Amino acid sequence: MINTIRHTLLSIIIVLASATAPALVASETTLDLTPLENLPIQEGGRKKSYYAFANERLLGISGTTRLEFDGKRYDGMAFTTSLWLEPNLWNKRAVILVDNLDLKRAANLDIKQKRFSHDELADNPAFVKLLEQAEVAKRETKGGRLQGLNRNVEKVGLRLADFESLRNGSLYRVVANSAGEKAPWMTIAPEDKIFSQFKSAYLSGDRAAFSDASKTFVEALNAILPEFHPPTWKLELETIYQMMHPIRWAWICYLAGGIVLALTWIRAQRLGYVVGWSLVTIGLLLQIAGFIARIVISGRPPVTNMYESVIWVAFGTVLFALIFETIYRTRWVLVGAVPVAVVSLILADSQPVALDRSIQPLVPVLQSNFWLTTHVLTITLSYAAFLLAVGVAHIALGHVMFRRTPSPALYNYIYRTLQVGVLLLAVGTILGGVWANYSWGRFWDWDPKETWALIALLSYLVILHGRIAGRWAGFGLAVGSILGFMTVVMAWYGVNFVLGVGLHSYGFGSGGFGYAIAYIIFEVAFIAFAVFRKYTAPEISKSKPSIPVSVA
Repeated sequence: MINTIRHTLLSIIIVLASATAPALVASETTLDLTPLENLPIQEGGRKKSYYAFANERLLGISGTTRLEFDGKRYDGMAFTTSLWLEPNLWNKRAVILVDNLDLKRAANLDIKQKRFSHDELADNPAFVKLLEQAEVAKRETKGGRLQGLNRNVEKVGLRLADFESLRNGSLYRVVANSAGEKAPWMTIAPEDKIFSQFKSAYLSGDRAAFSDASKTFVEALNAILPEFHPPTWKLELETIYQMMHPIRWAWICYLAGGIVLALTWIRAQRLGYVVGWSLVTIGLLLQIAGFIARIVISGRPPVTNMYESVIWVAFGTVLFALIFETIYRTRWVLVGAVPVAVVSLILADSQPVALDRSIQPLVPVLQSNFWLTTHVLTITLSYAAFLLAVGVAHIALGHVMFRRTPSPALYNYIYRTLQVGVLLLAVGTILGGVWANYSWGRFWDWDPKETWALIALLSYLVILHGRIAGRWAGFGLAVGSILGFMTVVMAWYGVNFVLGVGLHSYGFGSGGFGYAIAYIIFEVAFIAFAVFRKYTAPEISKSKPSIPVSVA
């Protein structure tokens, strides 16, 4: 049995690792671009490594980390460097993401095609007209926030503009500015001798010549006002972080741990529990390493956009699960946490268009690390506790669906996690009011984000008080925890990605609406089926749990 577990676990890791391997494989180009990786470049108000810049640009324009043309694969470095040094090569290559069907139809584009070339879009009269209409609508819209088709047109327009800025070289700000540390950096002149040699060596395809020229080029740029450059170790850290992608390896460990726990449900429980616990802990440590890297790189807590909040909530869910496991010594909480954490991290990992993983500087209203840490981390940790309750609630209702009586301990775990979540959400909401008074001069203004945070808090208070008052027992608590999380989804995702209004404009985004609707439909159907099974099988209340609730 031990050998079976070992071989199964090894197979899982190999398969999952191979699925992520393309992110770590070098691009199939003839030249070595390694000397350029840690070249400092200023973009988006921040100085970063060229490796990070290149990968973020490819992801932002094409929605992928790898392209293939003429038998060659281009990663971010290969794509961005080629576009810099041989721009005309890319005019007719389909690299610009257009993923909205309504936009494709309106612009007379092939609805089956995912990416289009610069020339296809720039020379398309229908698309150009849509861009002009979106620009007019933006000027006429209060706050300049577009909706519907205009928003999707704007997104593609930004990708097109990004591509053009790379093609004309205006985004390659690699020359430090003598006006000061925070002054905008400049692009290098095309006629510069060092750059000309660098470009000629690239176009020649001579590996040795390009290796020498690229090293000389980087050294020359690093010698220009080095006091205004970020530390070399920080650039190297960002490059390593981008290469290793610890969040991806975290969900792989979580998933492997969850599979081990499932495979050892009946036999080898103690061994499986130890192995599963260990794998989940390794995943948690990988997430911690990723957070530390982002904090060091950005100089702020890692919860300022939807991507960061999603991975933080997944982290908090696993952290709370391990804490409860330490107290109760039951695999149920860990099994409830793993699926929701894995799904959250996979969504964050696989939806780069909707969930931007790039590290951006803070907008002015967020430039207070004290309030950012206390308020936002507290709120998102409350979401983590509620998500853990959702995971355990699904296990409890799953028992009901299979006509088994859930252990009272399961309902107790849900109750405890909800208590933690309500406490954190209440404290976080109060801290948000204090921060609002500090930033905007008022504690409360019924902003949509504030309103939905209050709705979520009141909803969970009703759920807890209903249980205390005897209005519903454990089954009602499980149903309520799932329904209550829908208010969290609205406060967390809906306000920022659906409503798109309010003072919390720094958190706005788009995309993922279909996933959110699918989630709500699934949960409603799941609850409806559980209720049906419970009230059409009264014998459940008299049966005994068939599976132990503790491995202690």
